[in-house]
Amino acid sequence: MEKEKRLRSNRDFRIVYKKGSGYFNRNFTFVVKKNNLPGSRVGFSITKKFGNAVTRNKIKRRLKEIFRLNWNSLIQGYDIVVIPKQNTKELTYQQLEKSCMHLIRRLSKKV
Repeated sequence: MEKEKRLRSNRDFRIVYKKGSGYFNRNFTFVVKKNNLPGSRVGFSITKKFGNAVTRNKIKRRLKEIFRLNWNSLIQGYDIVVIPKQNTKELTYQQLEKSCMHLIRRLSKKV
């Protein structure tokens, strides 16, 4: 995923957390806020409670690939923070993708 499509700074994450709206299902929480930019940006927040670095990075790599492949389905002009829940460690790539796409479709309808 290209740098301009990612949330990277702590300040950006804090703004989204403070002023954003939450959408969730059993596997993920998405916090969404309008960003007044032409495109959307996505950030991933995985705490150390989730597991060791190998586990956290594996989930992040999979999520980045899911968003890269489905970028056209994503609503534009928003900052999105993706927070996976504990049970996502056991999910396959296809299950992760299905769960993410479920929330992306919900976002497109509500926002």
